[in-house]
Amino acid sequence: MHVLIVEDDETLGDGLSRYLRQAAHQVDLVTNGREADLALTHEWYDFLILDIGLPGLDGFEVLRRARLRDRYVPTIVLTARDAVEDKVRGLDLGADDYLVKPFSLPELEARIRTVLRRNQKTAETHIVYGKLKVDIAARRAWVDDNPLRLTSREWGVLECLVLRAGKMVSKDQIAAAISDLDAGLNPNVIEVYISRLRQKLAPSGVKIHSIRGFGYYLEKTADDEH
Repeated sequence: MHVLIVEDDETLGDGLSRYLRQAAHQVDLVTNGREADLALTHEWYDFLILDIGLPGLDGFEVLRRARLRDRYVPTIVLTARDAVEDKVRGLDLGADDYLVKPFSLPELEARIRTVLRRNQKTAETHIVYGKLKVDIAARRAWVDDNPLRLTSREWGVLECLVLRAGKMVSKDQIAAAISDLDAGLNPNVIEVYISRLRQKLAPSGVKIHSIRGFGYYLEKTADDEH
């Protein structure tokens, strides 16, 4: 596996590099955000380990740019910041996991395996529903080949609905599907994500219908049935 480590603490970066190389991984190490952005532009990586507090570009900006590229790179964010708002921001930008320093190397390795298993389960899963195209593995969606810009929570709601297209999905089911992104998620906020998705899906001809007391379901317009 080809891994990019972005860490400005040289001691920690070298330690991570040695540990992963001993596990037979190919590792590149960069120490600032601009080098990371350049590496991700020109090189294909299988995994990204990304610090947030970086010189040049911070880790949030590196992650934001990475998620705009065609190839999805599974990412664990490493940071000394343990504030909830930082965690939420990282997840909304598309991080697969978030690990607060200090941490143990075996825990990091276990989290890498978990993220990879999660991605492998959905690999090669492409869904076309009217003008809407969804790549479950890459966590990306398009309308008429135009990419949809979605937060992690919006993506989680869309994925839940697409995988059950045409079937009723309750608020509780959606909340449970994205609960790993926000522990204790209030089902009432699902309405906010549904409203945002309706606006973004409008050009696709795919509508999110709601039935009070039951939930939501996706439906194609008649024009998109053919």
